[in-house]
Amino acid sequence: MNDAVSPNPGPRELRAAALHALALPAWDQKLRHVDAMALDAPVDCAALLSCPLDLPGRPPRPELVAPAQLKPRPVGTPAGRAALIHAIGHIEFNAVNLALDIVWRFAGMPPDFYRDWLRVAKEESSHFQLLNAHLATLGYGYGDFPAHNGLWEMAEKTRDDLAARLTLVPRILEARGLDASPQIRDKLLAVGDRAGAAILDIILREEIGHVAIGNRWWRYLCAAHGKDSIAWHAELAERYAAPRQRGPFNLEARRAAGFDEAELAYLATAPR
Repeated sequence: MNDAVSPNPGPRELRAAALHALALPAWDQKLRHVDAMALDAPVDCAALLSCPLDLPGRPPRPELVAPAQLKPRPVGTPAGRAALIHAIGHIEFNAVNLALDIVWRFAGMPPDFYRDWLRVAKEESSHFQLLNAHLATLGYGYGDFPAHNGLWEMAEKTRDDLAARLTLVPRILEARGLDASPQIRDKLLAVGDRAGAAILDIILREEIGHVAIGNRWWRYLCAAHGKDSIAWHAELAERYAAPRQRGPFNLEARRAAGFDEAELAYLATAPR
């Protein structure tokens, strides 16, 4: 990243600082702000913050295209491997934005809610930086390949519904990463990319914790509203047209992330 110090350090209150970072367009500046934010900063849980017109701030590259326009590249070629690493890095960058968004957008939760998601943003920032540094060893950088915007599109759909955000993003979209990471790691190992595979191991370990945070606060809302987890999840998935969940599922990782046996059984029987 560019080591220049931003002339505007931004607000100190945690939720306002998250919004400030989310709105920054340059990825290196955004990540510097996230890395510098203090987990013990004061939190105004009740503040209703004004939404800027254009969120998230994003760099002009990568070009965002429909998923169908992203052509698969053979991972055995240097460009194909770089494209794969770039795609994962783009997911991690979007995950930074998603964590920042949930911090500023949804008022009225306990202080630990906001600190948990700031912790997620910091770890997602670390994942992106590891991947981008590895991408540089292959002769590429973030923005050199097109990408899609699926994660942020779900954030837009759920911008007025915290329950939907919690169950559809960490418990569907990010949990899918728990299923996919071992397969991607094995592909990288098969072509001799041990450094890339090691990064995937770090990401999987920490993403289990991120999904667990999603499960923790989803269950908090279920208890607060007297809702059954499986029935409410199914209702929200249908309402917001969430992607269907398809196996194979990494059941060990999902258990570690807090999915119970009833939820795992539902995965096996839910419509594909």
